[in-house]
Amino acid sequence: MNRIVGVETEYGCLVNHEERAGGPDAFPIRVKNHIFRTEELGVIDLHYRDFEEPPGNGGFLLNGGRVYLDMGHLEYSSPECRSVQDIVLYDRAGDFMLQTALQQMNLNQRISFLKNNIDHHTGATFGCHENYLMRRDASFTPSIVAALLSFLVTRQIYTGTGRVGFAHPFSMEDAHPKRSVHFQISQRADHIVNDIYQWVQFNRAIINARDEPLADGREYRRLHLLLGDSNMSEFAIMLKFGTTALILDLLEMGIHPKKVALADAVSGMREISHDPTRRWSVKLESGGHQSALDIQRAFCELAVTSLRGRDEETDRVLQNWVSTLEALAKPPYEPLIGKVDWITKEWLLMQFMKSENLNWNDPWLKSLDLEYHNIDPARGLYFAIERSPSSWRWTRDADVARAVRHPPQDTRAAGRGLAISKLQKRISSYIINWDSITLESGKPISMMDPLQTYISEIQEAFSSAS
Repeated sequence: MNRIVGVETEYGCLVNHEERAGGPDAFPIRVKNHIFRTEELGVIDLHYRDFEEPPGNGGFLLNGGRVYLDMGHLEYSSPECRSVQDIVLYDRAGDFMLQTALQQMNLNQRISFLKNNIDHHTGATFGCHENYLMRRDASFTPSIVAALLSFLVTRQIYTGTGRVGFAHPFSMEDAHPKRSVHFQISQRADHIVNDIYQWVQFNRAIINARDEPLADGREYRRLHLLLGDSNMSEFAIMLKFGTTALILDLLEMGIHPKKVALADAVSGMREISHDPTRRWSVKLESGGHQSALDIQRAFCELAVTSLRGRDEETDRVLQNWVSTLEALAKPPYEPLIGKVDWITKEWLLMQFMKSENLNWNDPWLKSLDLEYHNIDPARGLYFAIERSPSSWRWTRDADVARAVRHPPQDTRAAGRGLAISKLQKRISSYIINWDSITLESGKPISMMDPLQTYISEIQEAFSSAS
């Protein structure tokens, strides 16, 4: 994959009743401070990044990523990754870092971080944002944008993490069905209210249109996606980033399936997520209906025809994409338990309902829904499945632990991680951004190409400043 990708994950924080003194933000703040001040996994910001990010609110990490507080949530931004295997690894490293901090602070029996996207109590949502580097000269014609939206809306059939019930975002009640939704396949579907929009917080869109490339804007643009769920399964993370990157390759080549544009991408997203029949039929712009599975097949077949044989990673993603779509055509989807999150979660919940003689309205199920996303391997329900002999996993524990302190070596994260390790050994003022680093009164080190490592530039800058 010759494309930079990255993920931003906001974690829910579950606090025992007896631990709630100090307000809901107290423990995310304490964990953030532990990461930087006790474990010394990075360097803290010394300057305002914007109005809501004062000095000390967060900082950059030794692995080239970032941890900070966002609207009360602890957020981890991965370093820039250039392979699907790396994005899986560094996504998992964020979970490991936070859980390790809780254990070191002796809080792991009282506080839990949840890698999910909903608060069942308040109806609030929090995000998992995906970032993809794209060529600036890639043509975004109406047909290409429509094809991209169609792919993104329908990919939830294998990237969704599932949830019990549904929510009304803001004043969107009329957009939801009047019937009850006991279980749906996406956590974010109910909270996306626009297809493309510039602002994030109160008008969540499938695609965030803010043109902030964090790189040379003459060469690159950043595709910023808001619709995705936070996945527990490494298989689902692999498919989410791998298939999306392949589709962007096709779109940059001007290739896409015909007649897949949706009549309404936002409504289609909810209709697919809510459909209890798993037929996933959506209305097309051209008239008539088509299933999300058939739309995904059209994209997959085109990717196989155009990209198979390019490299080993591409072939691995394509092989797993094909096999997943084949399995989704044959309910009840047993081969995908442990691979696709919503299928795994629904299976676990139904097993529990059967053993306890419960129905979907029992509040116990919402608690179990949350526990599926607990990042503590000793408590999270997903990990019981992951430890089974038939589970699918790409990473190893030792590699995940190493990724907390070491950046990818084929992107600019390598240079940033090196700079942070050097800053930890000296008393200095600095300004660190994704695309530049400034030391004391020195000239800024420009890092405008995410595909470069900038290691020699960092070494020279520190040598000159010493």
